[in-house]
Amino acid sequence: MAADSTIHASAVLAGPKAVLIRGPSGSGKSLLTWNLINAASQGLLPFTRLVGDDRLQVVGESGRLLVRPAQALSGLIEIHGLGIRRLPFESIAVVGWVVDLAAADAARLPAAEATTASIAGVTIPRLGVAAETAALPMVLAALKTSPAGN
Repeated sequence: MAADSTIHASAVLAGPKAVLIRGPSGSGKSLLTWNLINAASQGLLPFTRLVGDDRLQVVGESGRLLVRPAQALSGLIEIHGLGIRRLPFESIAVVGWVVDLAAADAARLPAAEATTASIAGVTIPRLGVAAETAALPMVLAALKTSPAGN
């Protein structure tokens, strides 16, 4: 196994693969994480579970990007107005999507090069979300649809 790298991000297992959420401080990573976790209880996704909030360990292995919670933060999430809370969590997940919040290259019709990200040598589908844009509907659409050309 390759060496883990620690990154400032959050992740939610949504079905069989995780959504890795990146963005600057205050961009809404924890809020989107919480909203995705709740999407299953609302019937919007079949299954969701916290992987980690704020800091994650990532490693590329066999063409897949694996994500784990930072050990000190396992099972913890920040909920605005409530502080740090504890939730059930997955100890490891394969990343299927990268969501970049407050992305400078977010566009209505993104350029092909903006639709993937390379992390730890693994290329993954990417969704850039502009600042002040509601991320949850876009992420749900990405998870539930496929590109028109496929």
